[in-house]
Amino acid sequence: MDIDNPGAALDRSGHPNPVPRIVGRIRRKHPVEVEDLKFLKRHTTRMVKITVPGPFTMSQQAQNDYYRTDEAAAMDYAAAVNEEISDLFAAGADIVQIDEPYMQARPEKARQYGLKALNRALDGIQGATAVHICFGYAAVIHQRPSGYSFLPELAGCGCKQVSIETAQSSLDCSVLAKLAGKQIMVGAIDLNDMTVETPEIVAARIKRALPYVKPENVIIAPDCGMKYLPRDAAFGKMRAMAGAAKLLRGEFK
Repeated sequence: MDIDNPGAALDRSGHPNPVPRIVGRIRRKHPVEVEDLKFLKRHTTRMVKITVPGPFTMSQQAQNDYYRTDEAAAMDYAAAVNEEISDLFAAGADIVQIDEPYMQARPEKARQYGLKALNRALDGIQGATAVHICFGYAAVIHQRPSGYSFLPELAGCGCKQVSIETAQSSLDCSVLAKLAGKQIMVGAIDLNDMTVETPEIVAARIKRALPYVKPENVIIAPDCGMKYLPRDAAFGKMRAMAGAAKLLRGEFK
């Protein structure tokens, strides 16, 4: 990967951005996130999850100057991600999440080889894995459709958990019936609104998914990453999620 002489690629909103150039065969030279995981484990006794970028998304965020096809690049990315995931579980990760936002942004290409690359990244992995698919950061992508362009297809992936957004988009949750057997991380925190939700609001959003997902297969989550939120808003929203979880456990125990 040549990052000193970047190429260009369109982001999900259609704007060109500088990106790494692929100038030779992709391979993983050393662990990337293992030290971060060890740092996290030194500071908590609770279960820990760590995320890695997905092979399909990385293939869409690079300029391919080496491979004959983008699919070939994605498959070598997948082999590298597979090695990283293996080392993260060996270092004590409880859950590893693969982030694949560009499966939603580029569904046709995702159908061609995205799922194939994701499953290659999971090949031989024994630990609990999740895949996150989203509409992009709320601070960047303000308008959202009410349905995913690529989601039922994830029934065919090897991940135990599927992480989605429902709050900002008011997602039509009926699509979740097509992911039977998966645990669903239901994004129930609107990150485009700095107002801190009440636990009752968050619980009501979760309940929209319950006609299609068994309560024991639901995990409460924010829509996506909180990095654009002020600390007090992010902390308040996290507390609202915890409060909603308590309410729902009491109701569905």
